[in-house]
Amino acid sequence: MKNGADHLASLRDGRTIFVDGREVADVTTDPAFRNAVASSGRLYDFQAANPELMTFTSPTSNKAVNKAWQLPTSYDELVARRHALTAWAETHSGFLGRSPDHVASCFGGMVMGIDHFRAYDEKRADALLDYFAYARDNDLYLTYVIINPQADRSAAAHQQADPFLTAGIVDEDSTGITLRGAKMLATSAIMANEVFVSCVQPLREGDENYAISLALPLGTPGLKLLSRKSYEAAAPSTFDNPLASRFDENDAVIYFDDVKVSWDRVFVARDIGMTNRQFFATPAHVFQNYQCQIRLAVKMRFLLGVARRICEINGILAIPAVRERLGELAAQAGLVDGLLHGMEAKGSIQGGYYLPDAHLLYSAQVITQQLYGQVIHVLRDLGGGGFIMLPSSVADYGNPEIARLIGKTQQSPVASSDERVKFFKLAWDAVGSEFASRHSQYEMFYAGATFVTRNHSFRTFDWNTSTDMVDRVLASY
Repeated sequence: MKNGADHLASLRDGRTIFVDGREVADVTTDPAFRNAVASSGRLYDFQAANPELMTFTSPTSNKAVNKAWQLPTSYDELVARRHALTAWAETHSGFLGRSPDHVASCFGGMVMGIDHFRAYDEKRADALLDYFAYARDNDLYLTYVIINPQADRSAAAHQQADPFLTAGIVDEDSTGITLRGAKMLATSAIMANEVFVSCVQPLREGDENYAISLALPLGTPGLKLLSRKSYEAAAPSTFDNPLASRFDENDAVIYFDDVKVSWDRVFVARDIGMTNRQFFATPAHVFQNYQCQIRLAVKMRFLLGVARRICEINGILAIPAVRERLGELAAQAGLVDGLLHGMEAKGSIQGGYYLPDAHLLYSAQVITQQLYGQVIHVLRDLGGGGFIMLPSSVADYGNPEIARLIGKTQQSPVASSDERVKFFKLAWDAVGSEFASRHSQYEMFYAGATFVTRNHSFRTFDWNTSTDMVDRVLASY
């Protein structure tokens, strides 16, 4: 089965990535990306070391592949899949938001709703099924770009000053389509094998050229990644930035400079309705965001561990008001965990597959978009000045005089001065560094703006049951 060395070797594919005014030759060795890429490799090493937990046998290749590709047909299979995804998330404490199981879950949901693709176009449905089998059997790491560049949000894609600001079809022939323009956000593209290109946002009449769904390797000629600032490159050491230095999954804009995509990689072309239905008529959107809730539950447990350790190191755990704050955090983590288990228990068989309950999934998204910021605020409040008054870097320990003063000024009733500094460096990287700020933004918007998730909650709630109760009471007198 695939291991870390296999994955790293697969990333040396000639992909074009730009960062800090230069082109990256090899993401596995470049100082802007190498540690995060190594972390992605460790995911596959963990998989290879735990095959019973992490893998199942592909029905087409007979190979052991990650359970992220499994299409559960029962409650027990869904829960077993969750155990695998939880174990993977625990290797990075939930800080790799677009780990390989995310987009695999999206494709799994589309395949579970293949009848919608068949009703649209048999050839496109066959292309999707073939691609899913290929990605699954090769255990590919997929990312996606499904958001258009912001530009003028009051105008449709085809109304922008540059008609190819947003990636769209510029040419088509018997062999495939040609793409020109940009898409975002290519989170984890530096460490992924291929990219799914589509649009989850509503498209308007006239936007047909942008109504696409396709997949292609990240090393495809003409595909160019424009990386944001690398937090890994800005992290002076693992001691000073233990999260940013290893788990900066990166985000990028992808520009398609007349990129040719063959028909066997195209699932939707110029159909606005089907571009939307692939996510919301099929289980794709629910299944991919169910994976997000699994990862977030892990991250919440990590943050609660940070909160308690702050209180222990500062000697404030016995204070009633502090325990009250920790109890509130514990209740919030319990809410996330309860919603996750609830959407499984309330799930149902649809088309032969067992799926988590859609409304509880969207309820969790609405709540956690607000919750994450609240949790980070409480951690900041508990840590106070301890986050700020830390040695400038691990280099301070190389000077005996500075090291002596660190020992005198960084004290704790339960930890040595070195242990205290090490912990608070980790805590700050989780709640206050530039890396942490990006995560606060990510947890607010990865599922869409708040009005989007609230509308998903609105459309999936069983309103009839509630209003019928009102009608029965009105009819009773």
